[in-house]
This record gives sequence, C-alpha cells and structure tokens, in this order.
Amino acid sequence: MIERILVVDDEEDLCEILQYNLENAGYLVDVAYSAEEALKEDLTKYRLFMLDVMMGEISGFKLGSMIKSNDATKQAPIIYLTAKDTEADKLRGFDIGADDYISKPFSINEVLARVKAVIKRTYYAETDANMVEDTATGESETISFEKLELNLQNKIAYIDSKEVNLTKKEFEILAMLLGTPDTVFSREQLIDTIWKGETDMSDRTIDVNITRLRKKIEPYNKNLITRQGYGYYFSTKKL
Repeated sequence: MIERILVVDDEEDLCEILQYNLENAGYLVDVAYSAEEALKEDLTKYRLFMLDVMMGEISGFKLGSMIKSNDATKQAPIIYLTAKDTEADKLRGFDIGADDYISKPFSINEVLARVKAVIKRTYYAETDANMVEDTATGESETISFEKLELNLQNKIAYIDSKEVNLTKKEFEILAMLLGTPDTVFSREQLIDTIWKGETDMSDRTIDVNITRLRKKIEPYNKNLITRQGYGYYFSTKKL
C-alpha cells in the first residue's frame, strides 16, 4: 500500500521541497498552504499529517486537535513542523496527540527517517507478545482492574463500559503495566518493548505518554505509580 501524506505549511517553497522528496521516497503527497485549505480535503484518505505549527487563523495545533477529535481521522499520526523548540510547545503538541516533532531547519534525510518511523510504528510495528493474547490458546482477550478494562483484540480501553480514546502507544503502555500489575518497569524496558527497534526515543518520550495517559484514565490515574529512580507500575491497591 502506498501511503498518502498531507503536508500543511504556509511556506510554499518548503511544501514543494517536502513533496518532491517524499514522493521520490515512494509516498503520495498532497500539500495545503493553510489549515483552511487543508480542511477542504477529504482528510480520511491520509495516513499521515505533517503540520506547521505557526500558520494563519487556524494554527497547526488547532488543526491537529480537529483531526484527533474526529473519529474518522483520529488514528492517523501527526508530525509537527516548527521553528519553535521549547519544551512547553512540544508538550502542548504531544498533549493534543502529536506522534513526533521536527524542528526547522531540518535535513531531508531526518524528515524521511522520521516519517518512515512514525508510519511503521503506527501501522506496521509488531505488537509485543506479552500484550496480545493468541485466541488459539483459549486465554483471555481482556485484562481489567475494577471498572477499567482493556480489550486486547480490538485494542480498545473502557472505563465503566465507556470507551476511552487512547493513542496506540498509550494503549500499549497501559496494557503492559496492567497486564503485569504491581511490577515496576523501567523507562528502558518500556522503550525496548513498545518502541522496539527505534533509536531516537528518550526517557522524556515515556514521561510525556504517561502524563497524557493519566489524564485519560481517571479515576485510575492514581494507580499509575511513579517509582522514583526506577520507573512505572500499575498498583492494584486501594488508593
């Protein structure tokens, strides 16, 4: 399958450069020079969005939030393109649901590598055997704690029978911790399992995902414990 990408940036020259190089790498690429122009497209056909943060009336952050709030497009990954490189800006983007950040100016080789990595881990990465139950074994396809339940086959989380909108990585982190409760996993173990084979991950990546995950699983956010200096675990104790 040829992946289709939408690049949204108000710098026309940059859009042309990205389109040329991404198409040479085998992708189908459309460009839009504003969020308003992008919203005229059928966004459901895209497998990846590359959004400039600073645009006109509708910023890249706002467009990204719109994409993630739409059931038809929320699973598509977003890479933000930005001249800003502050932690606050990155955290805001990750809170919306960003899958990666590329700071301007950047090299085309870096862009191609990051696009390939994001698409691979979103659509093609093998799920760790500890997080998926083989139906042929007859083992349970769900793991749960009180009213928190993860359907490992359909990759859906529920709290009190209501679906919780988790990203792929958030679901996998929760499945890993809840699947082996009261066991501390280091950041390195989480990265090795969930971002298997990727070399550009940092401890901060885990921390950001954990912070987002806690916000989404209330009232069980308190059960997701930080063991200072060691890592994280899911506590089954009454808290």
